[in-house]
Amino acid sequence: MLFRSVAVDEAGNVYTGTREGYILRLTPDGRHVERIAQTGGRPLGIEVHPDGYLIVCDAHRGLLRIHPDSGAIDELVTQVAGRPLLFTNNCDIAGDGSVLFSDSSQYFGIDEFKGDLISHTSSGRLLRWHTNGTVDVLLDGLDFANGVALAQDESFVLVAETGGYSVTRLDLTGPSAGRRSVIIENLPGLPDNMSTGTNGVYWMALPSARNRLLDLMLPRPGFLRSAIWAMPDRLQPDATRITWVVGIDGDGTVVRNLQGPGNAYHYVTGVREHDGKLYLGSLVESGIAVADLPPS
Repeated sequence: MLFRSVAVDEAGNVYTGTREGYILRLTPDGRHVERIAQTGGRPLGIEVHPDGYLIVCDAHRGLLRIHPDSGAIDELVTQVAGRPLLFTNNCDIAGDGSVLFSDSSQYFGIDEFKGDLISHTSSGRLLRWHTNGTVDVLLDGLDFANGVALAQDESFVLVAETGGYSVTRLDLTGPSAGRRSVIIENLPGLPDNMSTGTNGVYWMALPSARNRLLDLMLPRPGFLRSAIWAMPDRLQPDATRITWVVGIDGDGTVVRNLQGPGNAYHYVTGVREHDGKLYLGSLVESGIAVADLPPS
């Protein structure tokens, strides 16, 4: 099934999406799994709204609202400025009901995500959907926009740039509102989904360490990068086997760095903190991993 992202409600129920398009709800003990919806696409980032419904980033369909009890699906955003969304990825929900979400690439979809990383299109965006139906482009020119995490006081938002090995911060309120800054760069791994934790920590999944071939190709002319993309998949840059999540603060300081060899679970693409535990999703594993959060 391959569960990429995870969300947890106040009761401890876990929500995730599968490669086949299902949205699943797992009881807190993990013993009961229920299919609550079928998007017909590829659900990625999931957030639980305080009113009980789900906001889902579907890579194929766009930004969705899903009602868990009925399975009904509302399409919130499928296009921006007349162009269809190709790669809706991760999101967070603001107190006013608006949704901040990432659009990873305007040229490649999820089935060709390596193409964007290799081509280095820098066409990712951070968008904001308002409850009146309007959509704002908050940031553009992002290098494979991915994880999104909103500050608890909503004074800023963080977005991971997978292709840039970095995290960008956009200030939303106060005298610095509108300021864009890279708060951490040259990460040793590829940043993926993000989520807001406790005590000012913002969690970020790193599915893989950096790939030397990819690093070497990025400064090269476009036609050389295109040649790599045209190679058979087995010859293209691939992930290293590791279990890896980090926690940063709002200024980009790494405050938690949790790593494992990846023998039992690897390619972590989603991380969520709840009640003293970390819930992990993966692009390649067939289950969700749960681990006690080590003391800081």
